Amino acid sequence: MVEIKTPEQIAKMREAGLVVAAIHEATRAAAVPGASTKDLDDVARKVIADHGAKSNFLGYGGFPATICTSVNDIVVHGIPDRETVLKDGDLLSIDAGAIIDGWHGDAAFTVFVGEGHAPELHELSRVTEESMWAGIAAVRKGNRLLDISRAIEGYIRRQPRPASGKYGIVEDYGGHGIGSQMHMDPHLLNYVSRKRGKGPKLVSGFCIAIEPMVSLGTAKTHVLADDWTVKTDDGTWSSHWEHSVALTEEGPLVLTAVDGGKAKLAELGVETAPDPLA
Repeated sequence: MVEIKTPEQIAKMREAGLVVAAIHEATRAAAVPGASTKDLDDVARKVIADHGAKSNFLGYGGFPATICTSVNDIVVHGIPDRETVLKDGDLLSIDAGAIIDGWHGDAAFTVFVGEGHAPELHELSRVTEESMWAGIAAVRKGNRLLDISRAIEGYIRRQPRPASGKYGIVEDYGGHGIGSQMHMDPHLLNYVSRKRGKGPKLVSGFCIAIEPMVSLGTAKTHVLADDWTVKTDDGTWSSHWEHSVALTEEGPLVLTAVDGGKAKLAELGVETAPDPLA
């Protein structure tokens, strides 16, 4: 069942989303050479406490940290620790979430640590982020879940191929419904599958976390012995971007973007809904 939210519930999700945006801002600034991924987790933990929010990552299925820190060939669910120290040239994806009054926010971004990154890594992150925005632009009344998947995959497939030969759209992980829980129906593929139907129709009150994960090679992944860390099978590096989005009567609202997605969606010809907290 897809949980449909009231305007009041979406406003609470917007509060949680802005906490996530604050976590992103603080951890992006802290992601410098010499910092450990545990240092970043400590930063996130303080932001959550300062905003009177709760972590929806810590303890989720036994996850031991406040954020996920995925470095280089780690796709998602990397566990922060003291031993993983960032260095020049690393590619880091940070996934973060927060809860306000029982309502969830969840978003991720990729950041370049220091200097010395190959052009194909910059392009990898750009393609992944822009595919996310293509998916967000497809969140409109009358569309179905499949239209979001098609927009994400279509954007990626239209881009020039990297030197490695292809972009791998990770198959085993995708977006998800969000609201009174962090992960809810429906599951959102980042590609079109003939095995899946069109999915639910998008209506006012529909909320979804859109999160493409793309590698410079394979779409295949495996989980390490910690039962969390996900790596690409071929060792190629990957990027992960995510926003939580609500569809309202007035259009989409990007709950985890500071401006509600207004500037970026305007570039795509989409008008965002008014911010309920403005």
